[in-house]
Amino acid sequence: MIYLIIVLMSFVAAAASLFFKKASGSDGLVKMITNKNLYIGGFLYVFAALINIYILRYLDYSVVMPMGSITYIWTMALSFLVLGETITKKKIFGVACIILGAVCVAMA
Repeated sequence: MIYLIIVLMSFVAAAASLFFKKASGSDGLVKMITNKNLYIGGFLYVFAALINIYILRYLDYSVVMPMGSITYIWTMALSFLVLGETITKKKIFGVACIILGAVCVAMA
């Protein structure tokens, strides 16, 4: 169950980044500060951090933090689905390497 919560945390963190990306498209600092996407992203980041703190009560830090790299999978999927970004073979390979490394660290 705790590992499903890690997946949830990583998705929330990726969604937060997506809202920050949307806020970054604002023209000028004032418009960015008044952009609702900035605050949604901030709320989601805080929520993901609280989930992370909860998870750390039950699992070792050396396991939780590498497993947080699942965020990169969500980020790639959201960037493709929502922002229409291109997913190249190099990007897939890079994320696969990160995930493989995280699995190796978590198993050690």
